[in-house]
Amino acid sequence: MKRYEQHVSGTRTGSARRGAVAAAVAGGLLLAGCSGGTPDASHNGSSNKVPVRPAPAAPYSGPAASANPGGAAEDSSGNGDSGGDAKKRDQAAPGYLSTFALDVDTASYGYARRTLTGGALPAPDTVRPEEFVNSFRQDYPQPEGDGFSVTTDGARIDGAGTESTDGGGPDGGGGWALLRVGLATRSAQSAGRAPAAMTFVVDVSGSMAEPGRLDLVKQALGSSIDSLRPEDSLAIVTFSGEARVDLPMTRLGAVESRGRIHSIVDGLEPRDETNLAAGVQAGYDEAVKAARPGVTNRVVLLSDGLANSGDTTAAAILDRVGAARRDHGVTLFGVGVGSQYGDKLMEQLADKGDGHTSYVSEPEAARKLFTEQLPANVDLRARDAKAQVAFDPRTVGAYRLIGFEDRAVADDDFRNDAVDGGEVGPGHTVTALYSVRLKAGASGHVATATVRWLDPSTRAPHERSGTVEASALTSPLWTAASKRLQVDAVAAYFADWLHHRLPSARLPGAPGIPALAEHASTLAGSTEDPAVRDLSQAVSQARRLTG
Repeated sequence: MKRYEQHVSGTRTGSARRGAVAAAVAGGLLLAGCSGGTPDASHNGSSNKVPVRPAPAAPYSGPAASANPGGAAEDSSGNGDSGGDAKKRDQAAPGYLSTFALDVDTASYGYARRTLTGGALPAPDTVRPEEFVNSFRQDYPQPEGDGFSVTTDGARIDGAGTESTDGGGPDGGGGWALLRVGLATRSAQSAGRAPAAMTFVVDVSGSMAEPGRLDLVKQALGSSIDSLRPEDSLAIVTFSGEARVDLPMTRLGAVESRGRIHSIVDGLEPRDETNLAAGVQAGYDEAVKAARPGVTNRVVLLSDGLANSGDTTAAAILDRVGAARRDHGVTLFGVGVGSQYGDKLMEQLADKGDGHTSYVSEPEAARKLFTEQLPANVDLRARDAKAQVAFDPRTVGAYRLIGFEDRAVADDDFRNDAVDGGEVGPGHTVTALYSVRLKAGASGHVATATVRWLDPSTRAPHERSGTVEASALTSPLWTAASKRLQVDAVAAYFADWLHHRLPSARLPGAPGIPALAEHASTLAGSTEDPAVRDLSQAVSQARRLTG
């Protein structure tokens, strides 16, 4: 397969051409998000509080960079990329803009960990690297109000111990760096959010009888009932061969309502086949009935995503989700369970429903998701959020992507508010990682990153930008970069290793699995973060499985 290297041209690409190569332009990006944290003193970029337009690439009078990405042998073993996603990313095209919708999914990483624990490598097409990075907390400073802060930093990628390194290109460059764009929203407040109407759509099909599926869902639902507020409302829709409303929308402050809801949840039992379309239809019907001004309306789908009866086509289900989002503002939160998991359909549903997905396989993770993260994220900080990174062709020779193909946006649509972006809640961070090859002797401006979003209440547009200089990309990644940047790098390189089984297709400077396991182990000890220890364990499991 071809290397998916994005070269930077010295001339501005026309609007029509930019739209045609949107997927390739967005191919310079890894995007991910997770819960927010405290400010990280190591950030090297800047954050502008006033809305500004992203700085265009500076004028360049020299020759354009060559768009010759080179090539590698096609993988015929079936272990490399499948389908057209790799080919879409592998197109080399001139350009300096990378535009994408924000997303905070984490399901891919959770499912990969479950699969590795079961003694197998995850299928490459279930691995989305941005969701691996999305699963770890960051330490970006938070903004004072709604919207985002913008933080930029990075580090030099050393070649020692790598499986795939790229030398100099025709523009005289040769050094690769990892550039990070970090976006953060303000954490949830203890009071002040709008009431919520939550419709839980629960899969009770026969496949949910497997340990770790319906039993886990029932535990999580029970926790959620007690964590929501009296002014919130809750409905329960179940589905197997058909769908039914077990609990119409009920305000939690009503007399004895919580006890009644607990009884319904405790009585859920697996039935027969999986008519996911019927469940989604009934759930959204119930949510639309409850739609009213000033109330946050969300559907929470709990399923293994394995539709096998009724209308099993994604298009029919997605149409219903998209219409409810567009007409009534209903958003979707997907929670995946089970050793066999319909990952792709759940991701598509969340994207169409302006929501996100998580995957749980352990009781403690499910409890935390439903008692801490879900109640905190009922509210929104930003609607239709998009980011655009403008690279400077005087200093950047090429940049390369890790994941996030499904969220590419045409460059000309960055400020088109009719084009869907991502919905981001309180206390989230979104991290965009780029492998960037600087030109020889490069100094000064490297890139400007801008995030645009709509106010959740007024839908007024806002923007914020940050810049990064070449001097921020000179320190070696594994010995001088901040711990959180190193964790992001391990997560990204690990996902890239799982997704691309051929070394020639992997990111420049990516460590081999033995070196990656050592980096992960060191970080697990130095950060004392249980999530990083889990990552280290997952990398070690993958190493053992491959000998």
